[in-house]
Amino acid sequence: MAGMWRCMPAVVLLMYLCLWGSSEAVGGAKSRPRPQRRPPKKPKIEPIDVTPKSQNIDIQQMTGRWYLLNTASKCSYLINHGTKVEPTVINLTYSVTSNQTLSVSTKTRHNHQCWEILQIYNLTPTPGRLTLKGSRPELNTEILIGETDYSSYAIMYYQKQGKITLKLYGRSVESLSEPMLTKFEQLAEKQGFQLAYLFPFPTYSHCGDVDQDHVINCVPTC
Repeated sequence: MAGMWRCMPAVVLLMYLCLWGSSEAVGGAKSRPRPQRRPPKKPKIEPIDVTPKSQNIDIQQMTGRWYLLNTASKCSYLINHGTKVEPTVINLTYSVTSNQTLSVSTKTRHNHQCWEILQIYNLTPTPGRLTLKGSRPELNTEILIGETDYSSYAIMYYQKQGKITLKLYGRSVESLSEPMLTKFEQLAEKQGFQLAYLFPFPTYSHCGDVDQDHVINCVPTC
């Protein structure tokens, strides 16, 4: 099940520079040769940092239900099981007690059983950028709402351990238009995802209410 968490949209389940000092002569003795300084390392650039500049996202307008329509990923689970993905829907709720978090409910099906996963996305100072905290900081998932019109579609980037996934969400299952899909494919291609790494999700038979025995509470983390 842990593998599924890395790949699917929160399914039942994604970091020396040494400066050498010189040795000076003592009592007129000849100093040792100075080791040459290593050139400074270039700052590591994460894939999510080179995504198209995000619009000034109004997080409150992102609340509500979103259906997962398509995913671009090189995750091994999707590569091996991409034809068997299940309908998935998320519901975003802006916290009434704190303006720094977004509550996320994800419903999907596994082995013919509906499951619900509860998570918290933490807002960051950058508009449209959030963090899903892992058990350790290096296991955090960085999330970027790249583009949305709030009423029909949203394109989101998810990065974990240097690997990135793109997801296309719609307010309804009928909202997947050809121009929207083309835009998603173009953005995916810029991240190195050809059509073979795009996985459409079913637009039917989404889960409704889920009994408590099949709710996975990942608050604060899993």
